[in-house]
Amino acid sequence: MIDLRSDTVTTPDDAMREAAGDAEVGDDVYGEDPTVNELEARAADLVGMEDALYVPTGTMGNQIAVRTHTDRGQEILVERESHVIKWELGGLAQLSNLQVRTLDGGARGIPTPEQVRDGFVEEDLHRPGTGLLSLENSHNSKGGVAISPEKIDAAAEAAHDDGVPVHLDGARVCNAAVAHDVSPARMVENVDSVMFCLSKGLGAPVGSMVAGSEEFIARARRVRKLFGGGMRQAGVIAAPGLLALENVERLADDHDNARTLAERLAEIEGLDVQDPETNIVLVNTEGADLTADGFLDACEDAGVLGTPFDTHVARFCTHWDVDHEDVVAAAERVGEAVES
Repeated sequence: MIDLRSDTVTTPDDAMREAAGDAEVGDDVYGEDPTVNELEARAADLVGMEDALYVPTGTMGNQIAVRTHTDRGQEILVERESHVIKWELGGLAQLSNLQVRTLDGGARGIPTPEQVRDGFVEEDLHRPGTGLLSLENSHNSKGGVAISPEKIDAAAEAAHDDGVPVHLDGARVCNAAVAHDVSPARMVENVDSVMFCLSKGLGAPVGSMVAGSEEFIARARRVRKLFGGGMRQAGVIAAPGLLALENVERLADDHDNARTLAERLAEIEGLDVQDPETNIVLVNTEGADLTADGFLDACEDAGVLGTPFDTHVARFCTHWDVDHEDVVAAAERVGEAVES
C-alpha cells in the first residue's frame, strides 16, 4: 500500500529511534528536561524568535497561541478556509471564548491588507474589539500553496497598524520556505507567533513547536499546562524532534515527488489536477464521473491511499516515506483504478 493520505503518516527512521532511546531526560514541567530545552532553543533559532515551546500537537499549539494572545470575548480574524476554523473542533470558541470573523483569502488563502483593515473592529461599549489575526502558510485547504513572505508581511503590517497581534499557523511553514528558497525565519519575521509541526514532512513521530517572544512563551507555557499539555520526561520524544529540525532542505524532495505525481495523474482522462507548489496534490474527479469518496475507494482497492477534501476533490500528500518510484507506481495504480 502506498500511503499518500498525509505527511503525518511518516515513521521515524533508525537514527530517530536511537536518539529517543539515548535521550537525556528530566521533568519538563519543572524545566528540567535538557533534551526538550535544547529542542526549544534550536526551534526558536530556526524561525528567528526569542523562545519556543514544545507541544504535543499542532492543533494544541495553535489553540495555545490563540488563548495566549487574546482576551475572552474578543474577535479573531481568520481566513475562512484555514485549519484553525475548519479542523480544530471549534477550539476558538470552546477554549478561548472568541467571536470569529472570517475573511475570504481567495485562491491562495491570504487576506489582503485592505481586507484586514476592513475586518478590524475597535473595542467600544457595544463591540468586543479585534484581538488577533491568524494566518496560515502553507495553506492546507488551498492545496499546500506556499504564500510568499511579502504577502504575509503585508497582512501582518495591516493588523499591527491597528495594534492587533498576528499568529501564523505554520504547520508546514518549512515547506513554504523551501518553495520560496528563503529561510523559515524570513517567512515569519513579521508575525508575533508561529506554530510549526515536527511530525509532518520533517519526519518526527510526535510534536510541534510554538515560537514567539520570551514574554509570550512564558505565558503560553501556563496555557499549555491548563490545556493538559504539561509533559514530564518528554526528552524521549523531543530527541527525534532535534533530528527533524535538520530535515528542512530535504522537503524539496517531497515537492519534486508531488510534481511528478501531479504530472502523471494529469495524464489520466477525467482527472483535473492542481499544480502543486509544495507536497500536496489536489485532484478533481468530477470529469471522471466519480465523487472523491468513490475515487478514493477505487484507489485503495488498487493500493493507494488518499483523503477526501470536497465532494469531487481528493488530496494526495508526499512525504519522506515515499520516493520517486513510489509516486510513479501510485499514478499507475490510480490510472488503473479510474479506468476499471
